[in-house]
Amino acid sequence: MSAEVENSQAETAIYNIGAVTRMTDIPVATLRAWERRYDFPVPARTSGKHRLYSESEVQQLLWIKARLAEGMQIRHAIEALRRHEALSPTIEHIPLLAPPPVVASDIPSTSLQALAERLQLALFHHRIDEADSIVNAALALHPLEDLTLHVVTPVLFAAGEAWASGRITVATEHLATEYLRHRLAMWLEAGPPPYATPPIVLACPPEEWHDTSLLILGVLLRRRRWPVIHLGQSLPLADLASFVQKTAPLAVIFVAMREESAVNLAGWTQWLPEALRTGRPLVAFGGNIFVEQPEWRARVPGLYLGDSLQAGLEAVDRLLRERTGR
Repeated sequence: MSAEVENSQAETAIYNIGAVTRMTDIPVATLRAWERRYDFPVPARTSGKHRLYSESEVQQLLWIKARLAEGMQIRHAIEALRRHEALSPTIEHIPLLAPPPVVASDIPSTSLQALAERLQLALFHHRIDEADSIVNAALALHPLEDLTLHVVTPVLFAAGEAWASGRITVATEHLATEYLRHRLAMWLEAGPPPYATPPIVLACPPEEWHDTSLLILGVLLRRRRWPVIHLGQSLPLADLASFVQKTAPLAVIFVAMREESAVNLAGWTQWLPEALRTGRPLVAFGGNIFVEQPEWRARVPGLYLGDSLQAGLEAVDRLLRERTGR
């Protein structure tokens, strides 16, 4: 997202509306309704008119949320906040969402939820041997598909959220993420015998550095016997076009998490004009930017895979089976 904003604030606005929703557990629709009805909060705007919130605004939202939990009506809570700030320019720091408990008492210790919570705790405390034991036990109890979607994926998300809210350090977030990426890469290579078809190519457009969701999708596709080539982060589209010409894949799947990478992705037709004209290979895409800002779905040519990994997996699998007769 562009750092240029149309209205200036003393404090840097860095959080988009999706991030604020995840940090405060206040729905996007609610944030927009409060802004429209009560002129609160008043976020900055990017040059593309997208909202950006500062740390102080996040704290204000958490303060309001606490008042609502005490039974105050939203209008009165906002009035109270403004009176409070008129007397004191700062409010007490309210912690962001806490990580989940290690194991909830009412669920089996071998359930996917419990295994995810145990794995998160082990990684956040740098206990790699324990993490290995948890993953190995999970593999003995659950299908790899379920382990990928319901253990690895939520722990990856929890690591990112915990870092963003200051509950873990960058080093701990990197440890957890790289541990799980290593597991995903191993499973990507160790899938069942693939179909004798051209591959599915997974890639990030230029300036996109978050390819973990592609790794997860790759693992799930390999479990369904599709051959997969994962090209990873920030791939120049000219290089991708050359690769596609040589390998003639069944599909090319992109992920874009931010506005900058979505802008770059929208230009793929310049480099793959045959795919645009004939639909071969299939070009599909997904990522957070398309969930948080749905208008981007119409700006990028190709097939939007949906708002979740499961939806994307089912869409790709169905189309590939239609094309290959599998």
